[in-house]
Amino acid sequence: MIAVFDYGAGNLRSVQNTLGAIGAQYNVVDDSAGLRGASKIILPGVGHFGQLVRSLDAMRVRSTLLECIDAGIPFLGICLGMQALFELSDEAPEVAGFAKFKGTVKRFPLDARVPHMGWNEIEPLRESRLLANIGPKPYVYFAHSYFVPVCEAASATCTYGEPYTAVLEQGNIFGVQFHPEKSGPLGLRIVKNFVEI
Repeated sequence: MIAVFDYGAGNLRSVQNTLGAIGAQYNVVDDSAGLRGASKIILPGVGHFGQLVRSLDAMRVRSTLLECIDAGIPFLGICLGMQALFELSDEAPEVAGFAKFKGTVKRFPLDARVPHMGWNEIEPLRESRLLANIGPKPYVYFAHSYFVPVCEAASATCTYGEPYTAVLEQGNIFGVQFHPEKSGPLGLRIVKNFVEI
């Protein structure tokens, strides 16, 4: 069963609608027991880096979430849910992320229009299970002011002023900076790819 984690914010309803549209079985969970019973985990993310991480710590699920990831359970972080996988964020430099990947989440330059909101093309860099059969010139929907610099785990980038990680994939860990739940049929395909892994 797929566990969609509810930390009190995030695009929960849209993610549920997407999973329902592709016929995936899921539970919305908000504790360690729900995570431990999952075959896959989705962490939606909307809002503030500090808020998300503090909420998970207040709910005492950080260690369980990391244990599940380390045990090989497929994990998909959406937008802020992907950013939380890194060590730090300029949005809340006093709050430690999950540190599954090295690096700091950055803010777009002050002269850039933020948030980066709307449809933009992603550029696949290598073969990706998450991006299988999505076709050429994939356009997806973004809404964010902070970004993950291009890193070794990046399987696709997007350019908004500068290239950054749009899709992350390493082992059982997956992340997308965009919102597949708001990206139409292509977003459905990407979520379905994760469900079928």
